[in-house]
Amino acid sequence: MAFPAESQLPADGTPFRVCVVVPGHGVAPFLGEALTSLQRQTISAWEAIVVDDGDAAVAPVVASFLSDARIRLLKTANHGVSAARNAAIAQSRAPLIALLDGDDLFRPDYLATMVPLLETDADLRLVTCNARMFGAVSGERFCVEHAQAETGDWLSVLDRSFNVYIGSTFRRADFLAVGGFDETMTHAEDLDLWVRLMSLGGTARYVDQVLGEYRVRAGSASAQALRLLRGSLKVQVKARASLPPGSPQIGAVEQLMNDTRDALAFEEAIDRIVAGQARSGLADLRRIGNHMDGHTWQLAMALWHWLPALATPMLRWRRRAHRRGGKRGEPSPSFLEAER
Repeated sequence: MAFPAESQLPADGTPFRVCVVVPGHGVAPFLGEALTSLQRQTISAWEAIVVDDGDAAVAPVVASFLSDARIRLLKTANHGVSAARNAAIAQSRAPLIALLDGDDLFRPDYLATMVPLLETDADLRLVTCNARMFGAVSGERFCVEHAQAETGDWLSVLDRSFNVYIGSTFRRADFLAVGGFDETMTHAEDLDLWVRLMSLGGTARYVDQVLGEYRVRAGSASAQALRLLRGSLKVQVKARASLPPGSPQIGAVEQLMNDTRDALAFEEAIDRIVAGQARSGLADLRRIGNHMDGHTWQLAMALWHWLPALATPMLRWRRRAHRRGGKRGEPSPSFLEAER
């Protein structure tokens, strides 16, 4: 994706402080709610670009919003969410970019909270927040459910100890500097962008407020976990390759890569057991013992050692009991994490 040079961007007098990019493919039934949440923002100096990414159902929904001059529809061929976001940002005019998936919502103070932080602190590479999960969830859930530091660095973003919600805001100039979304990434493309933005130096900022609504759709938690792990490993491999020889971060990144490979093997072993291949799957689970902390797992492994045939129905039950769905390849915690 080729982006305009800085000299082609509008003058500083542009009325738009931020461009909100809204991919609409596959989420047309929810798109009106997303755009309405934009129109309810407590600041008005925003533009929004909705990308259909080849989905003919998007245009009829957006048509009723085009009387708002701030909202535009960009029609493209279907090349995936990364290409859709890149195409929209190439057409943007504002100095800041915010991401809003077409089935999610911003709360009214989202832009009023996030935009001034980037406008007043040149050290920030991205600003993120908390969001309430809704849809295919049981009970109240949030994207960040544990205490998180106010600021993060490159490594904490890479290892996800600093959580970045997809509905985050960053500078257009930084996005251009790192080349935009990697269109070869099929999963974890957002993590890949956050890591490359952080490679420019500076910090990520977490606002400890619920400023978004993240829709969860029903799906296979196992398949999503595997896809995210594979995508995360690709991001980690890219990050390792970007480090100069002798970098003090090499050891931490290589350990992270090894941990991710173990986690992949763990999830794949569970899949084999659920598919009826209990003996081979259990052999791998015993080998990857560090992913099985907790008394419940230890008792289960002792039982399965003597009665391996019980592993398949027990794990199938656990998978059904803890499934809570996911969205666009972004998994929520798998049923395994309830025991870790």
